[in-house]
Amino acid sequence: MTIPLLTKDPYNIVITGVGGQGNVMASRVLANMLVHRGYKVTIGETFGMSQRGGSVMSHLRVSAETVWSPQIPKGRADLIVGIEPVEALRVLAGYGNPDVKVLVNMRPIYPVGVITGESDYPAPEKIRQAVTALSAEACFLDATAEAVHLGNPILGNIIMIGAVEGLGVLPISREIFETVIREGMPTSRVEANLRAFTIGSAMVAGSG
Repeated sequence: MTIPLLTKDPYNIVITGVGGQGNVMASRVLANMLVHRGYKVTIGETFGMSQRGGSVMSHLRVSAETVWSPQIPKGRADLIVGIEPVEALRVLAGYGNPDVKVLVNMRPIYPVGVITGESDYPAPEKIRQAVTALSAEACFLDATAEAVHLGNPILGNIIMIGAVEGLGVLPISREIFETVIREGMPTSRVEANLRAFTIGSAMVAGSG
């Protein structure tokens, strides 16, 4: 398999979700994969609330030659990976542009206001319509459901990284992922993560 090169430099990626979904781990894994390919990666992270359930956003800026500032300018994302659908839409509204590609895990995590009835959560079809209208390419996955089948809902974050590989826009591969995971995780967790990555890649590759 031919691994693609970066289509632009820097290539700007935002990974977004809520606390407890493994957003930060996903960004570190993806960054490590790109470093293994010889790229320079800077990461900037913002946390809406420090506890579980608050907004989390990671900026990754990838370059063959330059170390860029960690904050992506508004309207300049090339790829948005949303582990939670409303968070994906929120980031898309601020950082998107007509050329941006978006991957969205469609399993919602309802904020307290929705749970108590004080606010509404948009219907899935509304989220799909809005994301599609605001992006050049959008792919909607139920990564959490697949992760539950694997026995651990948090593996949805790794399924989404597999989906990034399946999209074919970054110089990464399953082999590089396996190297990174084996370096950074206990052996007992490696196989489940490899399965999650493979599932995510296949979900996107099969949707085209």
